[in-house]
Amino acid sequence: MVTSLHIPRLVVAAPSSGSGKTTVATGLMAAFAGRGLAVSPHKAGPDYIDPGYHALATGRPGRNLDAFMCGPELIAPLFAHGAAGCDLAVVEGVMGLYDGAAGRGELASTAQVAKLLRAPVVLVVDASSQSRSVAALVHGFASFDPQVRLGGVILNKVGSDRHEAMLREALEEAGMPVLGVLRRAPQVSAPSRHLGLVPVAERRADALDAVSALASQVRAGCDLDALMALARSAPPLEVEPWTPAFQAPPAFEARGSGGGAPAGSGAEPRGAAAGVASPGLGKGRGGGPLIAVAGGAAFTFSYAEHTELLRAAGAEVVPFDPLHDEALPEGTTGLVIGGGFPEVYAPELAANEPLRKAVAELAAAGAPIAAECAGLLYLARSLDGKPMCGVLDADARMSERLTLGYREAVAVSDSALAPAGTRLRGHEFHRTVIEPGAGTAPAWGFTHPERRVEGFVQQGVHASYLHTHWAAEPSVAARFVAAAREHATATAP
Repeated sequence: MVTSLHIPRLVVAAPSSGSGKTTVATGLMAAFAGRGLAVSPHKAGPDYIDPGYHALATGRPGRNLDAFMCGPELIAPLFAHGAAGCDLAVVEGVMGLYDGAAGRGELASTAQVAKLLRAPVVLVVDASSQSRSVAALVHGFASFDPQVRLGGVILNKVGSDRHEAMLREALEEAGMPVLGVLRRAPQVSAPSRHLGLVPVAERRADALDAVSALASQVRAGCDLDALMALARSAPPLEVEPWTPAFQAPPAFEARGSGGGAPAGSGAEPRGAAAGVASPGLGKGRGGGPLIAVAGGAAFTFSYAEHTELLRAAGAEVVPFDPLHDEALPEGTTGLVIGGGFPEVYAPELAANEPLRKAVAELAAAGAPIAAECAGLLYLARSLDGKPMCGVLDADARMSERLTLGYREAVAVSDSALAPAGTRLRGHEFHRTVIEPGAGTAPAWGFTHPERRVEGFVQQGVHASYLHTHWAAEPSVAARFVAAAREHATATAP
């Protein structure tokens, strides 16, 4: 049902990457949360790491708003779902304000997200190497698209009182409000490595200190009352909130020789997949199939909606940490291994031989396993010479080349995630390569920006470098849960 959403909201953008969007957005979230407000954190684009800092700042799940992967039509509904009941929503942008999917105009840009949300934009400007020119820069961003409402500027990396005075004078001439001034403060910057910031899960204590310092810096340098007034100026948003609950789990059906049919499954639904209670193993406490989801420091990349969709489809979702847990959760009949940094933890993952063996045995039994990027590497035979699970006839290693960008893909093989022919949009982001053996069916055929096949489908395993957002195609989660039900039924004593 369409509702009128009145939540105050801001989009934090910048002229380019590296201007300080994450610093300002996270600091604002933490500062407003410190005032006792319920703050809903969001991130434009596919990034997994920034939302971890947002969650730390607000105590709520960080959520992504990606108009390429989910489609522009889902941006406002997903926002409304995440922001329900909150006092304020802060959206951190991606790249420069008008940068989006290559060759697709404004698609997936921060500007597009701001327009879809009817939200005012705060522009974070790195002022470290300019003075009066800041006015020309801001004027250009404010006038480039009249539908984007630029409500003010936060100046970052300001060097001195005199520098601040020159910047303020220039922006006053241009009629642009200065909503904050942040001095250079390297002590609160987060460490980074080959794929960006180090995730919160790897440095939680330090990250808490950093977020606290960011909040203090923002409180001291920004006019929070003026920013809140700007957020409250956003007009009502007429939207039907997204919900994971509308998808009833379909019966899983084995399709084709390349499919992800669990061992023992047939074309006709049985047991729980047909709506009848199934006895035996693989039942969660709530009666649904138990799906284990990898987490911990090595596997930090996930979208909050994935777990919500799995639960809505009837699964019990149980997290586990491959760095420390020597067994899968008892009764596991499905496994999700998302992205992260297994290359950083390859020795520790290799040393956990009992869990590697358990994952291999689950795969051999035909259980549905969905592995994205880091999950793909973990299922390989080896990673940088260290033994992994050996589910796939493939070896992975670090590379000097960064593979990064949006992809349009079609499922090449039937699997526990999708029947062949299913079209999805996704994102690649890795500095590893994998050298497969022969004879395994590919998972995806990329149709844009280049044509190639990628990934692996064998028995119940679907493993690929491609990150996808299941909110765009909820049947993916429903099909996966149905496959887990089928596996539970087939392996019940």
